[in-house]
Amino acid sequence: MRREGGVGVGPPLPVADLSAADPTADGAGSRPEAPRPDGRHQVLVFAGVALAALYRLTDDGDGMLLVDLLTVGPHGPEGPDRQAPHGLPDSCVASGRSPAAEALRSGRPQWSGSDEPAASWTSSADAPSGEARGEPPGEPPQGALPLVRDGKRLGCLIVVGEPDHNDEGTHGFTAEQRGLVEFYAQEVAARLPDGGPQAGAADGDVTDGVPAPGSAGGGPAVAGSVLGTALEHLGAGSFTLTPGTGRIDADAAMLDLFDIPRGAFDGDVESLLAQTVPDDVPALMSVIEPRQAAPTGQPLEFRVRRPTGEPHWLRLSSRVAAGGARGPARVVGVVTDCSTVRLGTDEVTRVRRMAAALGDATSVREVSRVAVAALREPLGAQRLALAQLEADRLVVTVLDPPQSTAWPGVWHAAWRSEWPEAPLDALPTLRAALRGRRTSLWPEGTAFEAGLAGVGPGGLAVVPLLSRGRAVGVCLVGWDAPHPFSPEERSLLTATAGLVGQALTRARAYDREQELATTLQRSLLPRSLPELPGGVAVARYLPARRGLQVGGDWYDVIALPHNHVALVIGDVQGHSAAAATIMGQIRTAIRAYAVEGHPPDVVVSHANRLLVGMETDLFATCCYVDLGMEEGQAWCVRAGHPPPLLRHPDGDTEEVAVEGGPPLGVLAESEFPMTSVVLAPGTALALVTDGLVESAGLDMDVGLLRVRTTLAAADPANVDRMADDVLGDRGLGEDDVALLLLRYDGLKVRPIRAGWSVWRLPDAVLHARRFTARTLRSWKVAHMTDTVLLVVSELVTNALVHTEGAVHLDLMLTGDRLRVTVRDTSSRTPVKPVIVDWESTGGRGLLLVEAMSAAWGSTPVSGGKQVWCEIVVPAKESPREASPS
Repeated sequence: MRREGGVGVGPPLPVADLSAADPTADGAGSRPEAPRPDGRHQVLVFAGVALAALYRLTDDGDGMLLVDLLTVGPHGPEGPDRQAPHGLPDSCVASGRSPAAEALRSGRPQWSGSDEPAASWTSSADAPSGEARGEPPGEPPQGALPLVRDGKRLGCLIVVGEPDHNDEGTHGFTAEQRGLVEFYAQEVAARLPDGGPQAGAADGDVTDGVPAPGSAGGGPAVAGSVLGTALEHLGAGSFTLTPGTGRIDADAAMLDLFDIPRGAFDGDVESLLAQTVPDDVPALMSVIEPRQAAPTGQPLEFRVRRPTGEPHWLRLSSRVAAGGARGPARVVGVVTDCSTVRLGTDEVTRVRRMAAALGDATSVREVSRVAVAALREPLGAQRLALAQLEADRLVVTVLDPPQSTAWPGVWHAAWRSEWPEAPLDALPTLRAALRGRRTSLWPEGTAFEAGLAGVGPGGLAVVPLLSRGRAVGVCLVGWDAPHPFSPEERSLLTATAGLVGQALTRARAYDREQELATTLQRSLLPRSLPELPGGVAVARYLPARRGLQVGGDWYDVIALPHNHVALVIGDVQGHSAAAATIMGQIRTAIRAYAVEGHPPDVVVSHANRLLVGMETDLFATCCYVDLGMEEGQAWCVRAGHPPPLLRHPDGDTEEVAVEGGPPLGVLAESEFPMTSVVLAPGTALALVTDGLVESAGLDMDVGLLRVRTTLAAADPANVDRMADDVLGDRGLGEDDVALLLLRYDGLKVRPIRAGWSVWRLPDAVLHARRFTARTLRSWKVAHMTDTVLLVVSELVTNALVHTEGAVHLDLMLTGDRLRVTVRDTSSRTPVKPVIVDWESTGGRGLLLVEAMSAAWGSTPVSGGKQVWCEIVVPAKESPREASPS
């Protein structure tokens, strides 16, 4: 398999083939030999690495040279194919399309076998620029990691994995293995000398595995090489365990972590367990015992005792290595010191405060604000963003600072609502962090995609927010000035990932419940209140704090004929979806009974019988007020509910003494007497539920007095502010609250009415026309006689022909509107014909009514219906204001 300027596994390339791509081809014909593996390399075995290669950037920055090799595992120098590790080119062009060049340019690791955009692993000279082909079938997984120190790019580390699948059953490095390799790359970068590939060595010598000037190949990469030295300083111990035998091979680094002298270890796993805190031994037994073995699970954290008695935190990761012909299956693992990611005293205090604040946060927005507020001060970052993951999109919940100009320009195009939403496909860096479930820290000068460019030019932290092993969101922290990441900051970000992730999961469930509750409550309560002639009505509703925040409190304002309005407020027992359902049914029933024209006591009686017939254990209270807007006459009915409250124009308040009946749904034959009260213009009528005036520590009489005091002090000119004053600054309480407030102003122009009972005689229509003509002359609108008589003739004729029983004609003049209403005893609604046969003599009545009037319709009433129409009286012909006769 041929390579040009790429890095991959395959036969070695001739020097002539690489000279065009190698800016330093003079010494590229030789390559360092791979060293003999030892116990240190077990860390890389656990990481699934069979070959590691170090490429160093040349002095001119145009190319990279292979300066160090390290092979481990069964395919190393002792394996059957000694040439396998040498399938790498001696050099590659830094501006080429190889994974090494792409990793160096972007500052991000490139992994084969992933969905992330990366350079082609099988690049060729004729391949289009930027084309990603993925990994050829059957080849080992590979990775290219940039080597950066103090913001300076030094080269690239290439790792090649075993050709078989990993422990997760997929081809490529697992997230845990990638994290270990990235940690190893950081140690390699820390050990590289400054300068180009020849820096730091005398003529003909090898220093840290880098060929010296004039050296043909630099000799073998021995223990002093960069790759080998980085392993020694990795701070990770490794072991090999044969399950069921109790025998373990531990390297020197692992013994140091357990504080066991290197010459005193007997190879027995019990010697290691003896150093472990007893409470943590059961967790380790899940790796040691074959029947409980779960070596591919999450890393285990445990404690060992120092000689001083102080506990020390270690982290163990393990996996099964297939034995095959070499012997039985083995467990290989890595133990690292995790005390640096354990929180110190100050960090513990911050995390405790964050946890307490997150415990009080209920919604996703509140959780996000708590997290950003907790991180802002200790991190000193210029930008913080938190987003939750929904399907394949990131939904931003909090930005700090909130101004859109402080964030990348790509976000501005998506700023459709308060915060933007971004698809993960447009943010591969975030997508990789979420899939790897690891915090990623990017130094100054890292090149990002357009969606992240400018968020953290001095340093960027991408923190996946985890819950139950999966990512539910992400937190971005960006600095403008160059920012070194301290161990304390890493610890705080690690703690934040778990705490905020769990809080987000809980808050999302809460938000879904509240969305359901809000949708249900809004669908059951009026969307808006009607405009009333001679008055203004407003309403307020506050859900209960407990449960679904949906309950049985309701209110309604129903416009009735003849300038009447019905004000209804009620409360169904309980705070649940069942209570809300009953509430919706009762509210609908009361509205239907009221529109039919029943008096208040009959409306409430019908609703009571309906609730009794529902066979539910819930009951309801209700207060119903029928108010005539012309005279201010109100009829009140109360069913176990707090009484209405009045605020008179002079500021005095009173509690209307309404004789009440029992709650609805208790007795089917209950009586609900009516109480009459007259309202003067400027009077405010308030209907409340018990959640506003009664609680465990508040008696209802005291609560009603408080509302009256607030009404007396409020300004009746602004009804909305008056309602807000009555509620005060109270938040969500133990009971839901409903308030209905109406200010009665009276009609500026009072209507004039006249009526005529139509007898079923042969000349009944003639008498109705004569009555109408006389009435119009007395009202000084005789010029409208022809139009009105035509409409009256058609409506009265239809009622006499198509119905039985009494027929009544009503005329009402209000300002420039004349309303004609014909009532009959039939509930059948008249239907306008769609097609009219012009040779027939019938079917044109309603068409004439529609043509002559501004509006018409049919309204069901108790015992029948009324068909009405309104005719506009021209302004120049309007009569002067008259009093009712």
